[in-house]
Parts: sequence; structure tokens; C-alpha cells
Amino acid sequence: MRAALIGALVWLACGPVWAASCENHSHLGNSYTVCTVDLTKEDLRLFLRDDDGNIYGSFNAINQALGTDGKTLGFAMNAGMYHEDRAPVGLYLEDGQQEMGLVSSAGPGNFGLLPNGVLCLRKGRAQVIETLRFAREKPTCADATQSGPMLVIDGELHPRFLVDSTSRYVRNGVGTTANGRNAVFVISNNLVSFYDFGSFFRDVLKLPQALYFDGNVSRLYAPDLGRHDPGRRLGPIIGTVASNAP
Repeated sequence: MRAALIGALVWLACGPVWAASCENHSHLGNSYTVCTVDLTKEDLRLFLRDDDGNIYGSFNAINQALGTDGKTLGFAMNAGMYHEDRAPVGLYLEDGQQEMGLVSSAGPGNFGLLPNGVLCLRKGRAQVIETLRFAREKPTCADATQSGPMLVIDGELHPRFLVDSTSRYVRNGVGTTANGRNAVFVISNNLVSFYDFGSFFRDVLKLPQALYFDGNVSRLYAPDLGRHDPGRRLGPIIGTVASNAP
């Protein structure tokens, strides 16, 4: 026991300093993992391509790249829909560089189920913004990813969600607080409908705006919970960057 205790203390002293706070929640028979990021204290970034232009595709690849600078992922999840080549379907902006433009028209699949929206990141602030509003206001974002549908719009569920829907998947998404300080990321731990998923953001988390990222391919990296979900290679990924403690 003494050896185990010493090992744990060494890990706490020398291990990476995790950034996001992740917790498990249950609501109406469903289980969710919620990771809250304080943008005023934490470094939240989007990741798509490495320095050679190759798509990362995995949490491990990002961790390897960050490790060369003495950094690591504190938390991460997939961050928007992508094509077969893993390129973003809608607007994608990383560190001020645009990979894909805004798509404002309706279309097939969940992405085109209007209203959809954009997660906009800037220094100390995160906002989920409905796409047509984004097009009108043209906010300045350091990073941005477009996905759809919106889950919650101004405190109301997406109008197309059905309480008795039989379409159920493991789903993930993000909501933002009214002051923009916190981005709250959620992944379901069992199959849920859009209605159930959106209701969790609205009724439990009390978030005025929330955006769907994806379903079925949804994955979470949360070391403090011992999670590194396996699965297919991903397109856009969002995560916090933490420093390895000296």
C-alpha cells in the first residue's frame, strides 16, 4: 500500500495538468458525460490537419503532435460532420485559417436539418450561433466549426424534434452559457433520441444555445474518467490543451 500511495503522489506531482472538468450525469433513464470548459482559464482548440497537411483523425495523433511542445490533450471529442475523406461538411476555421466556407442552405441528413449552427471560439469566449444569424452578423472567430442541427435555440428545442422518435444513437454536442465563458460538451453513454438529447441541454444544463456534433461516430477522450473511446478515424476534433507538469 505504501508503494501504491507513493506512486499516486508521484503521478499527481509529475503527470499532466488536465484542463476540462468531466462528470457523469443521468436524466430520465439516460446516462451522459458532461465536460465543462472555462474559456477564461483554459486553452480550447480545434484540430484537423498536422503541419504537413495530413488530417489527424485520432486523439493519439494530436497528443503526439502536442507532446513535442511538452503539452497534451486535457479533453477532446469529435467536433462536427465530415465527408468520407474526413474534410468538414460546413464552415471550418482553425487559428484564423478557413478550410471550408459557411453552408446556409437546407440539405440532406442531420447537417441540413435547419436551423443548424456554428460554434465560434475567440479569446476567453465561446458561442453557439444559429447559421443564418452567423451569416448576418459575421462574428470574428479564431476557430469555428459548423454542424447541425441546432439542439437548443434561445432556450427552445429544435422545432423538428419529436418526443416519440424511434431514431436513437450515441450522440454528442456542445452548448454555451449566455455570457460565453463556458462551453459545455456532452456525449450520451447510451442510445438517445434528438428530443432526449436536446432536452438534457435545455432542462438540466439550462443552456440557451446548443449544437449537435454527430451520432454513431461520437467519441470522447477524458483521461480523468479513464476514457479514450475507440472507433473510426475522425474529421474535426475539439479539445483543451494542457501543459505537462514539470
